[in-house]
Amino acid sequence: MTIRLYDLVGKDRTRPFSPHCWKVAFALAHKGLDFESVPTSFTEIPQVERGFSKTIPVIRDGETVVAESFAIALYLEETYPNRPSLFLGEGGKAMARFIERWSQSMLAPLLSSMLLMDIHELLDDDDKAYFRATREARFGNRLEEIALGREGRLETLAKCLEPVRATLTVQPFLGGDRALFCDYVVAGMLQWARVASPFRVLQDGDPVGRWFETCLSLHGGLGARVKAA
Repeated sequence: MTIRLYDLVGKDRTRPFSPHCWKVAFALAHKGLDFESVPTSFTEIPQVERGFSKTIPVIRDGETVVAESFAIALYLEETYPNRPSLFLGEGGKAMARFIERWSQSMLAPLLSSMLLMDIHELLDDDDKAYFRATREARFGNRLEEIALGREGRLETLAKCLEPVRATLTVQPFLGGDRALFCDYVVAGMLQWARVASPFRVLQDGDPVGRWFETCLSLHGGLGARVKAA
């Protein structure tokens, strides 16, 4: 049975951009599971599976509905143990959880400050109103003010990514010799920037960029199928 993935989109419903939905898309493909993306706007989320979650991703797998990207990854690992592992054991789960917490606390706020206005422009009018109200409340400033000077934050972003860069000097993926869910956590964040904004967040020659391009080519080029902004 095909799994349904509720996937965040803007006016162009063929261009999912949520980093958390991309984590799940990569995880489903990693497991070799058939899935269909269900395009879902911000203001449509309350109708997803009768209001199952305030946020997406959400998946439906037969009679089971699961929300939140890490919980979905754990569900896939437990439900399909004979398919390629997302974690390679309890140590891999712990590592992925650490990387996700780092990503959420350090990488996501920095990228958000660079991308907010571009994301706003991707949305229809109802979603724009919702997005502006919620993000301005979160950041305590107008979107236009938050976006100012984003070029000056590129050096901070490069420093933030240094643990990833350093790890890639000794192994091809964060997961070791193959991509695991920890890779998809960071790749999902960079895919968010790639799809949502023409603003380049990685510099030419950055090993993180080369790794990201490799991630985009995985699983039959799943990530690369959506063109960059």
